[in-house]
Order: sequence, then C-alpha cells, then structure tokens
Amino acid sequence: MYYAFRFDIIEDYLPLLLKGTLLTIGISLAAIAIGVVLGLFIGFGKMARFWPLRWLMSGYINVFRGTPLILQVLIIHFGVIPPILGTTNGIVAAILALGLNCAAYSAEIYRAGIESIDAGQREAAYSLGMTHAQTLRHIIVPQAVRRMIPAFGNEFIVLVKDSSFVAWIAVPEIMYWANAAKGQYYKVWEPYLAAGVIYFVLTYTLSKLLQWFERKVK
Repeated sequence: MYYAFRFDIIEDYLPLLLKGTLLTIGISLAAIAIGVVLGLFIGFGKMARFWPLRWLMSGYINVFRGTPLILQVLIIHFGVIPPILGTTNGIVAAILALGLNCAAYSAEIYRAGIESIDAGQREAAYSLGMTHAQTLRHIIVPQAVRRMIPAFGNEFIVLVKDSSFVAWIAVPEIMYWANAAKGQYYKVWEPYLAAGVIYFVLTYTLSKLLQWFERKVK
C-alpha cells in the first residue's frame, strides 16, 4: 500500500518544533550544569574516608542509576516540586530530575577518572612534600580530566536524548510537539521522523564539539 508522506504536517509544526528545540537545549544545559557540579561533590564524597558520607553518596548513586528516569521525572514533578513551589512546574521539575540523574552518573565518572591514575604518582607527590590538595590539583586531576572527557561526552549526549521523557509532564519540548502533531493528524511518520532528525542534529553537533574539545585538551 502506497503511503503519501505529508510534508505539510512538518511545515505546520516546524515553528513549534524549533521552539521546542530551544527549550530542549536550555533544559539540557541547565541539567548538565547541575549534574557536573553536584556530581563532583558526590564523587569525592563516595571516595571519602568518613564512611557515613561514603555510604550516603553510594546510596544516592545507586538509587538514581537503579530506577527509571521517567519514574524520577514523575516523582519530582508531582511529589517534590508542589510542596516547594506550591504548584507544579514542568520546566523546573525537568531540570531538577535530569540534573540529579546526571549527577549520579557524573559522580561515577569523576571517581573512575581519579582512581584510574596510578597510585605511585600520589606517593611521588607526597614524597616531594605536596599536600593532598596540591596532589589532586597539580598531578591527579589534570590527567584524570583527559580520561573523563569521552565518558562525559557520552553522558551529555544521552541526557539530551533522555530529555524527551519530560514530554510526559507537558513540557513543550521536541517530543511534546511531535505528539501534538500525531494527535491532531493521526499520523506518526511525519512528526516522529521530524523529531528524530532534530535530535540527531543536536547530538551529532554535540559529539563533534566534544571531539574538538578532546583534541584541544590533548
């Protein structure tokens, strides 16, 4: 059976899809900022000698890595944001949910990157009279950062794609408008292929930027 692809559907919804793209970029950048900063503290907390802190940070990582992201989005949207703001707010819930989820994965990236540096380098730094903080700043972290970049790149790309889950809480991003087009025209190919192309452009561009940054760091 011949299928007549309707480009007019894409044309009608293209302004809304582009508007949703800008919102997707904004939510993703905000969530990445939260995840990278919070993940740093969680990662160091997991490596701390104080066992209650280490246990608490490990629990945080296990919870956010061991439960579905869509469940986290729904719980934060309906259970966390209303008591704080007095009402639901999809964009705030989306940023918070994606940021907290990103922090759990970022913490493991930090931990793995730092622990991948040979222990002999720490011992050599201590033998030269460097403090623990100086050793981390001048010896460990500069080497670890180069090893973390590919992992962070993968995490950021996944986060951009996973931002599509916030359509479930009526955040008007890319998938929200793709679903709206599908509901209006009862067509799935046109809106979802258009959304797929937009996501591909976003993730492909991000991957190229990260590859350029990785080369610069090397």
